[in-house]
Amino acid sequence: MIDGIKLKVCGLTSLADAEFADRNGADFLGFNLYPGSPRHVSLETFHRIQGGLPERKNVVVCVSPTAGELREFKMAGADFFQVHFPAETPLGDVREWSEVVGPGRLWLAPRLVPEADVAAPLLSQAEVFLLDTFSPVKFGGTGLTGDWSKFARHRRNHPRKTWILSGGLTPANIVAALAQSGAAWVDVNSGVESAPGRKDRSKIEALVAAMRGPR
Repeated sequence: MIDGIKLKVCGLTSLADAEFADRNGADFLGFNLYPGSPRHVSLETFHRIQGGLPERKNVVVCVSPTAGELREFKMAGADFFQVHFPAETPLGDVREWSEVVGPGRLWLAPRLVPEADVAAPLLSQAEVFLLDTFSPVKFGGTGLTGDWSKFARHRRNHPRKTWILSGGLTPANIVAALAQSGAAWVDVNSGVESAPGRKDRSKIEALVAAMRGPR
């Protein structure tokens, strides 16, 4: 935790970068198992890396997984499960994800058009929700900032849930993002990279320094 804010560094592809993020205060370390991502790592690579990580800190990121895939991720050592999915996904699918991994370990990240909020029926299926910038063709990883006021509204309307702010967060805008969104958890990815999947250590240090500074 950094000055009261929980930090997730996502899109990690190496143990060295994961260890560096951990040493600099990351609460959660994210690994993308979605084959369509430029930061994709195989299940075998994830299993190898996570063996060297602190316990209960890794998050696997996936898109509309099957129940069988989630079980494989669990067996490989996943602690938490960040699931991106189209907003029109049947509730039965989401309920199955929750049953497989448990609502306390499921992080739901619905792809929402700008004018849409998280649907009420989803709120009972998980304790953690991630709001990322909308893209009609991508499930996160756009590098674009989202609607911070929309995020603040979700936190205000549903204070018993945990809300994670994601989308285009960088050392240059993290202070403004925290002030305008009221986020207590943030997810960074492309904003601390030199290339997709390659973390820039100076950017991670700059982000953490900004988070520790006055707001």
